Parts: sequence; C-alpha cells; structure tokens
Amino acid sequence: MSKRFNRRSRSAVLPVAAASALVAGAALTGCGQQRDSSVYTVLNSSTDETYHRWDAQAMARCGKQLGVTVEQQSVPAAQVMTKALRMASSKSLSDIVQFDASEMPTFAEAGGLIDLRTLGLGTEDIPQGIVNFGSYKGTYYGAARSVNTLALFYNKDVLDQAGLQVPATWAELRQTAKELTRGKRYGLALSAGGAEDGVFQFTPFMWSNGGDETRLDGPKVVEALDYWKSLLKDGSLSKSTVGWTQADVNDQFMAGNAAMMINGPWQVETLNTRKSLHWGIARIPVPKAGEKSVGPLGGAVLTVPNTGDERRERMAGKIVACLSSEREQLTYARNSWMVPANEKAAAAWRKQVPELDALADQVAAARSRTAELGAGWSGVSLALQSAFQAALTGQSSQAALQRAQQRATSGN
Repeated sequence: MSKRFNRRSRSAVLPVAAASALVAGAALTGCGQQRDSSVYTVLNSSTDETYHRWDAQAMARCGKQLGVTVEQQSVPAAQVMTKALRMASSKSLSDIVQFDASEMPTFAEAGGLIDLRTLGLGTEDIPQGIVNFGSYKGTYYGAARSVNTLALFYNKDVLDQAGLQVPATWAELRQTAKELTRGKRYGLALSAGGAEDGVFQFTPFMWSNGGDETRLDGPKVVEALDYWKSLLKDGSLSKSTVGWTQADVNDQFMAGNAAMMINGPWQVETLNTRKSLHWGIARIPVPKAGEKSVGPLGGAVLTVPNTGDERRERMAGKIVACLSSEREQLTYARNSWMVPANEKAAAAWRKQVPELDALADQVAAARSRTAELGAGWSGVSLALQSAFQAALTGQSSQAALQRAQQRATSGN
C-alpha cells in the first residue's frame, strides 16, 4: 500500500513548453480513430491489484447506471503524463484521464482539458481548498474522489513508556524526538529524499511557518529548513533521511526504528498488518501553540480531455460525476483510507473511522501545491529537492535555498 502514494504524488516533470506544444497540436484536433460508441476509457495509475479492482468495480457500477461500458487503462503514475501526450499525438486519447493534481495544470495550460462545470459538474459540497486542488487559473478541470495529506504518526506504547505527550509544537516535537532516540531507534522519521516525496513532506513546515514557494530563500522557508537540520543535528533523524522515500519512512516506523513519523493515510492498511504495533495519529506540530497546521493536499483528479468529440465529452462528464459522487467517494475512501473530497461524504467517513479524525482536520486546512504557481510548481519542486540534499549534508540552509530560488527563477 505504501507504493500507492509514490505513484500518485510523484509527477513526471516535463518542460511546460514541450507539453503545451504536444497538447495544443494534437489533443485539440479531435479524435482520429473510430471508437465503440458504448465503450469509454479511463487512463489512470491504478496498477496496484487492489486499487485496480476497486476502480473496476466503481466503473462497472457507473457504467451500468449510465448504460455504457467503462474500462481503465492503468500505467505507473510517473508515466501518466507522457502516456497521455503520446495518445494525444496519435489522436487516441482516453475519454477520461486521472492526473496527479500537481500534473493537471500542465495539460490544462495548453487547453487540453474541458471545464467540468460546462459538463454539469458542480462544486457546492466541496471545500474551496479541494476545488482549487482541481482547478487551474480559476477553471475547474479536475474532480477529486478523495484527497490525502500528511500527519504525525506515533507509537503509542513508546510514548506511554517514556511518559511523554504527543507533541503539538516544533519545540515539543524536537524535545520529544530527542528523548525518544535510543539505541537503533530514532525519535522521528521523515522523507527528505531528492524527489517529490521530500518536497511534499517539507511543505507543512514551510507553510505552517508562513513560508511561500514564490520565494524559496525567504526567512520563513530558511527557518523551516533550519528546523529540519536541528533534528538531524540532535541525532533524532537518521542521516539516511536524505535518501528515504515515504515508503522507506513507513518501513522504519513499522520495524521499530522510529518512534514517530511524518506520513499519510496510504500507509494505514500496511500499518494495520502489524497487530502488535499500536499507533496513533495527530496533526503535524506547528511553530507556536495555537497556530494552524497547513499541510499539502495530495491525490489525483478525474479530467475530461478536449478531444473535439462533444458527444463523448458529455458522456465522459457524466462518468466523472458518477465516480466522484458522494456515494462512490465514501466507498473509495473506505477502501483506500483517504479522505472524501465531498463534505457530506467526509462527515460520514469521520464517524466510520474515528481513529483518523485528526487527518480530516489536517485536510480541512490543507492546500494544493500548484495553487500559487500552477504548471510552474514542477520547477520549484526540482529546486527544493536539490536544496534539501545540499542543506542536510552540510551546506547552510540560506545558501542552499538561495541557489534553489535562482534555479526556480532561471529554470536551470
């Protein structure tokens, strides 16, 4: 299960101009091959057997309701964008594409997607942050079935034996992590690897501290990275942190090599396989007591590509509406341990899985990585990845982030 988020969140970074040229020159010229009028396809990243099965069941239910057949074409998450572009160039694009939300703006910027509101999809029961998650420049292109974010997972037994409370502030987290570091066990595990996993994990610290991706070398961003460095200096983080993915972090926590970890709900099913592991979940600590913990929204959105075939686009919109309906969202969220995007479904979900209530609170304050920069996020992400590697292996946070800002601005 831990692989699920890695596929969903780590986007293949493509030059925006190149992607735009391919989309504009191909996807907008219409469908180039005859298609069965009763069969509709969904390109997604559901390569895990369980997710592929859950999606197939949902598509079968919606297909039966709408009188059509809905089939999925699943590829690894890192290949969704490139696969969509290749299909667009051969005029064989799927009727629906499920993009990671951080990738969607690249396709939307080129005019390759349909405004879902024009296809009859509303947003009245969706929190604004999640509407923004599926939007680009104010246009609603992507419907989320469920969303995820990060939280603080902790080993209840370890904290109880040490007589410690779950930390709520940066100072408390640092002290608690230091006290729980014993022998081969580190107080905290997180991902600072040179990929999107590390950037995803850094955003709660950057945003909760008032930092912003539009100025990577700003003082609040520097403070956040310095905080990570302090945990490493204390010995509370493993030096291997710079190479860990979020799946690696979960492995360390389950093995008893970390008392706490920053991770997401996609790990819950795996965590529950270890019956002797008694874990809890809390919001990610904030710089000062009473401040809002702002994490990143993760997950995928269902989009309808602009193929030029209005009849198929309308039916594709109905399929997306069905798949993202309150009932289907709740079913999907219960299977995947994600949080429903629909407020009514999320309220029902809270009652059904009260152990994850803190996660729902974290989602309520979460924001999209692409909200500020749209398709420009990919360049910022790459710049931040290099900054982590430099700062956590000896360079000052200020110097590393100044270089990151230069890279993000110049594109090099």
